Amino acid sequence: MDQIPFFKMSGSGNDFILIDNREKVVEEHGLPDMIKKICRRKMSVGSDGFILVENSDQVDFKWRFFNSDGSLAEMCGNGARCAARFAFINGIAGKEMVFETDAGMVSASITGQGVKIKMPNPKDIKTDYLIELERGSLSVNSVNTGVPHVVVLVDKLDRVDVFNQGREIRYSKYFAPAGTNVNFISLQNDGSIAIRTYERGVEDETLACGTGSVAGAVIMAYKEKITSPVKVRTKSGVFLNVFFNKNDSDFSDVYLEGDARVVYFGKLWRDAWEYSI
Repeated sequence: MDQIPFFKMSGSGNDFILIDNREKVVEEHGLPDMIKKICRRKMSVGSDGFILVENSDQVDFKWRFFNSDGSLAEMCGNGARCAARFAFINGIAGKEMVFETDAGMVSASITGQGVKIKMPNPKDIKTDYLIELERGSLSVNSVNTGVPHVVVLVDKLDRVDVFNQGREIRYSKYFAPAGTNVNFISLQNDGSIAIRTYERGVEDETLACGTGSVAGAVIMAYKEKITSPVKVRTKSGVFLNVFFNKNDSDFSDVYLEGDARVVYFGKLWRDAWEYSI
């Protein structure tokens, strides 16, 4: 197909390209390279992620989520909210829906421009352990909220070298071979948390990360006993709300709530991905 309809959407500063692929409008041959080129900023549309909405024989739809480097990811909280609103706008699902991801089934509720999604239950929580970096030992925490996350508590969030320190942790031997996302968080006086994230697959700091925000909230609830809901201020300045039930060290009924804005609708020409790098 020479022209492919798409939506550009933003979830708290995370931006995505979304395509209704129920009729197989996207070619499978060379798909990762195609995605990588379309997601490249200034050379094409540019985005943090690429979402294909496809048919499901079990629930409303299923998705395939790709990072901007063309790699598949199991889950993305901000992307899931955008996919849900996309499905509602396009008549694929109603205001209440369930869709398939590689991290399991995700339920979502539409409220205007906002979406509230039920996230996978956090697992593999580890706190206060040391890893060795070039500058010495660093105490970290980790949790899987659909994808793996490291959480580092800091006092001066604005002074953190997110790109370089995040990249070193992301590729460190402790999290090989899959690697990890890396979040730097600080507790605010009003009980909210502020967060900055280095995202695996984007390989840079992003303006927001939904699964990272959940990871930060869960770790702070585990360590600092803060209670649900937790308000999370992302790098973009937009807040996300994280809800959960906590029973000792177990978390359940985890929800992520935030915006899912349509930026524009258009058509991808082959020029968007058929160019030399």
